[in-house]
Amino acid sequence: MSTRTAVISPAPTANGDLHLGHLAGPFLAADVFTRYQRATGRDTVFGTGAQDTSTFVVTTARRLGTTPAELVADSMARIESTLDAMGIAVDAFTRDEERFTKAVLTFVSRLQDEGKLVLKPTLFPYSPSTGQYLVDGFVKGGCPNCLAEGCAGLCESCGHPLAAGDLVDPRSTEHPEEALELREVPVLVLPLEEYRERLRAYFAESGAAQRPHMAQAVEEMLARPLPDYPITYPISWGIPAPFAETPGQSVNPNAETMAWSIYTTVLSAEARGEVVSADDELWWPESGTQAVYFCGFDNTFPFAIAGASMLLALHDRYALPARFVTNEFYELEHSKFSTSRGHLVWGRELADRLPRDLGRYHLAATSPENQRTNFSWSAVPAVTGARLVEPWNRIAAKSARWAGQTLPVSAASREAADRITERFAASYELDTFSLGRAAETLADQLARLDRWEVTDATAGDFAHQAETVLRNAAPILIDLAERAGVGTRLAPGDTTTEITVRALPPLDGGAV
Repeated sequence: MSTRTAVISPAPTANGDLHLGHLAGPFLAADVFTRYQRATGRDTVFGTGAQDTSTFVVTTARRLGTTPAELVADSMARIESTLDAMGIAVDAFTRDEERFTKAVLTFVSRLQDEGKLVLKPTLFPYSPSTGQYLVDGFVKGGCPNCLAEGCAGLCESCGHPLAAGDLVDPRSTEHPEEALELREVPVLVLPLEEYRERLRAYFAESGAAQRPHMAQAVEEMLARPLPDYPITYPISWGIPAPFAETPGQSVNPNAETMAWSIYTTVLSAEARGEVVSADDELWWPESGTQAVYFCGFDNTFPFAIAGASMLLALHDRYALPARFVTNEFYELEHSKFSTSRGHLVWGRELADRLPRDLGRYHLAATSPENQRTNFSWSAVPAVTGARLVEPWNRIAAKSARWAGQTLPVSAASREAADRITERFAASYELDTFSLGRAAETLADQLARLDRWEVTDATAGDFAHQAETVLRNAAPILIDLAERAGVGTRLAPGDTTTEITVRALPPLDGGAV
């Protein structure tokens, strides 16, 4: 029986602030789930960070005319500020620090010491003009699996790995007109095919592929031989690889996944006062920790396939992740958010233009859980106004007439309160987690209370159910719940027989 849940949102690249795609997908979901877990008395830690070793840091810095170090420092500060502005309360935020570098080197060295890595000649595009091998953000082309255009590393469309040497018509992202060469370079790889059958059993037994698109991608990947996964890259950017066989190479940033996951779990637990004696002990099977990822669909391969294979390679030293709660892309005016094209809305812009609860509710209501959804400023008043602000403010105005009075609560209202709690729980519990359904449940309950013709005889029941709805909505409406003082503790079996009616605070509709 697990005693702790480690909630993890994979660290975004430190090449800019968080946009609404980041927030509407993994970050808000992880925060809401963590708040719900704690409201039901479950030990939960939540960590994320920002990744500075990605090649996209280099390409973005060059495009902006700054240095990678300056870009990383600015991005990390912005990301932390945006998380705070949106009320996403992480326990630990990892960054470029010596302890993390040591964790990565210890992890990959353990793979090598166990004889799990193989030195293998591997094809990479080569730039004659710069004398550099091109990987990930340095090179783009077609995906050999689905033919979609993208950068090397991972295909954002189908989720499959996208080795730089396998790109269709590879082109340098910085010098697209240059004719590239394909050259073989010995790199250390993890032969994923050795773990395919164990991965199949893992997903079949655990149900870790929770949502349909990820389940489809996992099934596709495991239905064919898995590729060798490069642990080192023939580039200088990133964490220098510690292996004599690969001088001058760096650790593949996408091979940091499990070392980072373990590290962020430890930092999160320490931030909550736990004493950890070994930097990886919270991922030992006997620790009772279950890791739950809230991530974009495109993180399926590095975390669920390659990452799980790394754990399997280490002789069951570590527990495998319990769940992956994935999301699709969030679009702006029906086109994918893009930092490079400037087609985005930053999280801070939403926080500046809307009260925090309204922003959180709108993102929950339009969350891209199973398919792409769209953000439009013009839709915000309709979603937040008609479904949240207007009915809530009418409910608060009704309740004000009896504020301060202690009134009886009927058995029927206690039964209704239990049903309300059950409906919200159906959206918050891990197996059926859905921000969209939680937002729908809230809107349905507010509409019901808004229609209620309250009398002196039913005022106690009305106030009781209004508080119950708000208490259950507290993981989303964090500020309103705090202002109302309703608490956040959620438990089955309502025993309320009387209630002192609160003066419920109104919601500000904001200036969109």
